[in-house]
Amino acid sequence: MSIRVVIADDQPLVRMGLKALISSESDCAVVGEAEDGRQAVDLASSLRPDVVLMDIRMPVLDGLAALRLILADPACEGVRVVMLTTFELDEYVFAALEAGAAGFLIKDADPDEILRAVHAAAVGDSLLSPSVTTRVIGTFARPGQAPRPGTRHPRLDELTEREREVLALVAEGLNNDELAQRLVISKATARTHVGNILTKLGARDRAQLVVIAYRSGVV
Repeated sequence: MSIRVVIADDQPLVRMGLKALISSESDCAVVGEAEDGRQAVDLASSLRPDVVLMDIRMPVLDGLAALRLILADPACEGVRVVMLTTFELDEYVFAALEAGAAGFLIKDADPDEILRAVHAAAVGDSLLSPSVTTRVIGTFARPGQAPRPGTRHPRLDELTEREREVLALVAEGLNNDELAQRLVISKATARTHVGNILTKLGARDRAQLVVIAYRSGVV
C-alpha cells in the first residue's frame, strides 16, 4: 500500500524536486500539491494523506498555522505533518514540534533523509537526526529564541531512572537502533521504553518528547 503524500511549499522548484524524489519510491505517491497554507489545510482535509510535507513560511496561511488547523480537524485524524525549514527559522521549528509536527527537515537535507522522514511519519514515528536536533536545541538556548528550560513536565516523576535516561537520548535524536546500541539492550526493549515514556508523558510522538525534555531541563 502506497504512502500518500501532500507537498506544501510556495516555491514551484522545491515542490517539483520533492515530488520527483518521493515519486521515485515504489511505496510512495504524491497525491496533491499546495502553494500556500490554506491550500494545504484544504487538501489534508479532502485527501486525508498519510503525510504532509509542509514549508513553515508560506503565503495566505503560514505553515505553523496550517499545522495547527490540520491537527485540530477531526477529518484529518491520522494525517502526519513534517515541517520543512531553512535554518534561519529555528524558533518556528520549536513551535512546530510543540504543536504536534511529526518532525522537521532542513530543506537541503540529503534525499535519503527526506525519504526516511516520510516513511517514519507514515508509521507514527518521527525523524529527528542527532546533528539537526543538537543544532536546533543549541539555537533555542540562546536568548531571544524559543522558551528556555524550566517548565517541568508534571508527570516527569512517573518515569523510572532508565526511562529518564532513554528520554535524554531520544532528545539527542537517537532512534531505536541507536538507543539499543548505546544502552546495550534489544531493539524491542528500546521500543518498549519509548512507548512507555510516550504514554506516561501524554506525548504524541518522539518529536514532542524532545520539546518536553528540553523544557524540563532533562537535556
